[in-house]
Amino acid sequence: MNGLAAAVWAAVLLSSLGLLLGPRRARVAGTPQVHDLSEAAFLAGGPGAVVDAALVALLGDGRLVAGGPGIVHEGRRARGADPAERAVLSALRSAPSGWLYQVRYAAMVDPAVQEVGDALAARGMIAAPGTGRGRRRWGLVQAVVCAALIPVSLPVTFVAMALTQEAQLPFVLKVLPVLVAGIVAGAFGARRARRRVTPAGRGALRRARARHAADTAPAVRTALYGLKGLRDPGLRAQLVPAARGTRLAAAQARGRGRSSAGGSSHSSHSSHACGSSSDSVDLVPVVWCASGDGGSSGSGGCGGGSGCGSSGSSCGGGSGCGGSSSCSSGSSCSGSS
Repeated sequence: MNGLAAAVWAAVLLSSLGLLLGPRRARVAGTPQVHDLSEAAFLAGGPGAVVDAALVALLGDGRLVAGGPGIVHEGRRARGADPAERAVLSALRSAPSGWLYQVRYAAMVDPAVQEVGDALAARGMIAAPGTGRGRRRWGLVQAVVCAALIPVSLPVTFVAMALTQEAQLPFVLKVLPVLVAGIVAGAFGARRARRRVTPAGRGALRRARARHAADTAPAVRTALYGLKGLRDPGLRAQLVPAARGTRLAAAQARGRGRSSAGGSSHSSHSSHACGSSSDSVDLVPVVWCASGDGGSSGSGGCGGGSGCGSSGSSCGGGSGCGGSSSCSSGSSCSGSS
């Protein structure tokens, strides 16, 4: 049994070392900085935070007007000051009813918002979608196997005690320390692989927050901290339910992508009813999802697979997302974790 215990120790230690000391993300030369608040918002909470900041700015100065709970319409001379605001206004003009969650979702998948993620990924501030998928599964499998081996070691211990008359340390006590360490290492490795924002991105976000520490404008606070940074009760009453609605819509798009995976990859999406039978919106999967570790309090609303950016790069699924069907640019995604 000593040989079996040594084999367990060797297997768990080698697996843990490979998981924790494997390939690391390349260092970014110099001190990376975000170019604008939209990039900071994307690091803080993905495309949802970018759109939330734009909505706060538009609602705050009257370019968008709340027409009721969850309903918005254009105010006078509504013009977008940046691509994110223009994406929101474009989504509103295309929305059949002005439901805020529909507008938010459509703006999240707008190429102008998605390209913010592409730009950050090109500069090494966000990991390319799908890069941590294999290591995340590795860590989860290791944690599950080590946990399963703990009860399995008990009958092995009894058999060893029955066959061996010599007094020795029970088998379960020989392997328990390394199995517990394997569970911890596997869980930690899986969590680390799940992170979307790279160390360079987290540093850039910290510096952006420090630069704007004295700016209390609601749009700025939302861009830097997500909806948890929004203190205006009226705006929160509009945007927090809209974020929940977006997550529901994204989950439905994810399920639709899975159900259509066996058919044509370019099949058309059915519409999701909202409000009345005549009010519907075509749902497409969110390709760049919430960043996952930026502290946005869930403003990203990740649902469909994040397998590619708006430019159609590297389809294949991303961390923190569900299934996928097709990218916003029209190229097919193969799936996500």
